[in-house]
Amino acid sequence: MTTTRAEPQPAGFADVRTTNLAVVLRHLRAHGPSSRAAIAAETGLTKATVSSLTGDLIEHRLLRETGPSGNRIGRPATVLALDGSAYASIGMQIAPDQLTALAVDYSGAQLLLWHRATAGTTAEIVALAQRAASRVRQQGRHVLGLTLAVPGDLPVSGADLRDRVAGSLRRKDLVVTVAGSATLAALAEQRLGGQRDLAYISGAAGLEAGLIIDGNPVRGGRLGRSVLGPAGTPTLADRAGIASLVRRALPDVDPEALTDLGSAVETVAVRARAGDVTAGKAVEHAGGYLGQGLALLANLIGPEVFVLGDHYATLAEWLAPAAARELERHAPTPIVASTLGLHAAALGGAVSHLHQVDIGRLPDNDR
Repeated sequence: MTTTRAEPQPAGFADVRTTNLAVVLRHLRAHGPSSRAAIAAETGLTKATVSSLTGDLIEHRLLRETGPSGNRIGRPATVLALDGSAYASIGMQIAPDQLTALAVDYSGAQLLLWHRATAGTTAEIVALAQRAASRVRQQGRHVLGLTLAVPGDLPVSGADLRDRVAGSLRRKDLVVTVAGSATLAALAEQRLGGQRDLAYISGAAGLEAGLIIDGNPVRGGRLGRSVLGPAGTPTLADRAGIASLVRRALPDVDPEALTDLGSAVETVAVRARAGDVTAGKAVEHAGGYLGQGLALLANLIGPEVFVLGDHYATLAEWLAPAAARELERHAPTPIVASTLGLHAAALGGAVSHLHQVDIGRLPDNDR
């Protein structure tokens, strides 16, 4: 393979304007409604530049004027706030037995959250995507994009699935993408929590890690495949995966009855809270091994925080202390429980398209 290194090029006017638009949007998202003068003073942009940028953002219906400010002497300043109610994006989370569709507008307001039992067929995925896009458009919003969140490594069939969904929606301006569930859940955590580096730990399909490094999502992977010992040693998923944890915690339950992993995890939590010794030991055992796996990640990428997601979040009350003890020995890093629930990947899929607006790439406002 031959690689050609391009020489650095000076930024053009369009690039500078895109960057400045992103500065204004990030400021308002972080600090809330502000006047043009306050935006200029706090971002370092000139008043004339801010006036031009905000005019463009108002035209694209990403900002709105909310009225005069009462916090200054003299002529009141007009306050600007994020709007974005004209735009929406959709995330769809694909699990073996359930599809989830979630839509949000640019301001972050949730527009719909649907759960559907599924046999996992492409036809079911396409049908739900069509219904979600149609519902959002009926609300008078332009759909920026739709992302399919899939468990595990990006499947070979991902491109085919993306093409089937995109073709069914019949809109060339609607971007359809496919990405890993854990990575998208990490993106949702970053948008809401603001961390620049984090690792989201998912137990919904094996033991996966979604990573945000230097503020950017990177493709995560199956942490559960790691082996903490010589050849033949059980994998991390065998030691700390949700399925194996549930089997150890509920030995009296018929394995055939554990097909609904969410309900089984809730049962483990109920028993552990009631002082059940078997359940308590099973969770603590898993937490210790989970901490060893997290230490590997901590030493490799140094995240600001580990976020225990989905089923791990349900059991975080017992998992986190045991994992933290192992981390303290190897690579001290905070561990927190996600508050986004079992549909974090769907939320991440939706906000992945909003991110394009955040970086100054304004949508076409031609309706």
